[in-house]
Amino acid sequence: MDSFRIDEIARRLLERVPPGLRSMRQDLETNFRAVLRERLSRLDLVSRDEFEAQTRVLERTRSRLEALEARLTELEGGAGKPASSGAPAP
Repeated sequence: MDSFRIDEIARRLLERVPPGLRSMRQDLETNFRAVLRERLSRLDLVSRDEFEAQTRVLERTRSRLEALEARLTELEGGAGKPASSGAPAP
C-alpha cells in the first residue's frame, strides 16, 4: 500500500482520538503509521500497477486463445471433408 494511503488512514484515525489525548499527536501519528505499515505488509496484496499489468496479460492471452480455438475449429471442420484432387471419390 502506498505511503499516501497509509498517511491518510493515520490522519483519519488521529481525528478520532479524543481531544484530551491530542497533545500527544505526533507520537500517536507515528505509532499509527508504524502499526498500519507493519500490519498491511503482512497481507497478501498486490499493487494496482501489478494488478493492471496482469489484467492486460490475461486479456492478450484470452484473445490468443480465442483465435487458436477458432483456427482449430476451422481445421477440424476441414479434416472431415475429402480432399478435392479433381478425381471423383470411389
